[in-house]
Amino acid sequence: MRYVGDPSVKVSDIEAAARRLNGVVHHTPLKRSRTLDDLLSGHIHLKLENLQRTGSYKIRGAYNKIALLSEDAKKRGVIAASAGNHAQGLAYAARQFAIACTIVMPETAPRTKIQATTSYGARVVLHGKSYDDAYAHARMLADTEGMTYVHAFDDPDVIAGQGTVALEIYEDLPTVTTVIVPIGGGGLISGVATYLKAKNPSIRIIGVQAKGAPSTALSLKHGMRTVVDEIYTLADGIAVKCPGALTFEIMRALVDTVWTVSEERIVEAMGILLEREKMLVEGAGAIALAGLLDHPEVAHAEEVALIVSGGNIDLSRLSTLFAAPYEKTPEEPLKLGES
Repeated sequence: MRYVGDPSVKVSDIEAAARRLNGVVHHTPLKRSRTLDDLLSGHIHLKLENLQRTGSYKIRGAYNKIALLSEDAKKRGVIAASAGNHAQGLAYAARQFAIACTIVMPETAPRTKIQATTSYGARVVLHGKSYDDAYAHARMLADTEGMTYVHAFDDPDVIAGQGTVALEIYEDLPTVTTVIVPIGGGGLISGVATYLKAKNPSIRIIGVQAKGAPSTALSLKHGMRTVVDEIYTLADGIAVKCPGALTFEIMRALVDTVWTVSEERIVEAMGILLEREKMLVEGAGAIALAGLLDHPEVAHAEEVALIVSGGNIDLSRLSTLFAAPYEKTPEEPLKLGES
């Protein structure tokens, strides 16, 4: 594949972001998994962003965005709509710059995520029943109070920050042949693909979504951004109704394949990571492995990196997930994600 990424996000932007993030975020481990090697007949490496500050990769893009704001914009503060990892990443980053941060969350947001976000000093506003309600209210507040809205994925500075995950993978494993990435709105995979395809166009970039939240898979199939009306998945971090405008163009140019996986497969992957790797991860963090379990032939004799994107899971859900085979029901729609 020839490198034809969007010119608004360049390798030099990702490298500059890495310099800004030096000493702020962890260079997370790229852990070789002998268990998965044996299971999948390949060389499987886990990029452990669940061990990142705030529990996910989201701090990378949020910090890079804030660092690039004008002094006037910093004085006016930042705002975002989020029910999870972006909220915590932005709140943490804002605290480092001593600027005000407001997060609008749906009224249905888990108490643990509200508490985690406020612990970083953010003001949390609860509004509406869904992410879309929270997003509309956050945009209104941004206009009326003069704050800068920081999008979770459809922003070139955020994408460049997320791309530093790929920079670290390439530094630690320059022989990597395949990188498998969770997809919500597409910010992470856009940064990853931009960096790696420029370094080595033969590296395969594979994205994974839940079958109950297949917005990017459908968008790529239709050749245009497609909105999914209803979302059902335990992987709330990637429960996004539509990919971003910028991220869609990057993914269309640079991503080789997008898989969709069942809820049962996501739970299986979470269980493997917990039992065999001693890693507690959220559904979105396990979905790259879930995809590989569905397509084990991709791993054969290859150097594969799986991005474990986050570990922020509500512990009260664990007993429910592992007590019996997971089945989605109409009573558990998720419309909160923003990854």
